[in-house]
Amino acid sequence: MFFSFNTTHERRSFGGSAFLEIQYCKILKSKPLKRIVSTDSIKNWDNSSLYVYDDDIEKFYDEYAEILQNGVYNNLCEGRLDTCGINYYDSDRVLAIIERLKNKKPTEYDILLEWLNNGLNKNGFYILGI
Repeated sequence: MFFSFNTTHERRSFGGSAFLEIQYCKILKSKPLKRIVSTDSIKNWDNSSLYVYDDDIEKFYDEYAEILQNGVYNNLCEGRLDTCGINYYDSDRVLAIIERLKNKKPTEYDILLEWLNNGLNKNGFYILGI
């Protein structure tokens, strides 16, 4: 369900742009939330990202939406996982997500768990919708 790619060519060869992208937030924590969730601040297709291919998005949503609750949207509201928009999770939310992953153990949770643990020094992460 989760994919990673070393190059843009590799990703495009697999499936073009039909992915959810799970990307580390590299913006400084001191920046305002409005800037962090701004479409102008996000650079898609990072090689350190995890990707969920279009064919797996429904399964991903079914298994992970409850775990990935309360993401911050581009309009600064919070809610359930939005597979068409920006979902931002700050560092505090990452720790709660890690605990929910360990408890629920959805499909391939270990891949996401390792990725989250590797990014604990970042300013959280995004899930960027299609």
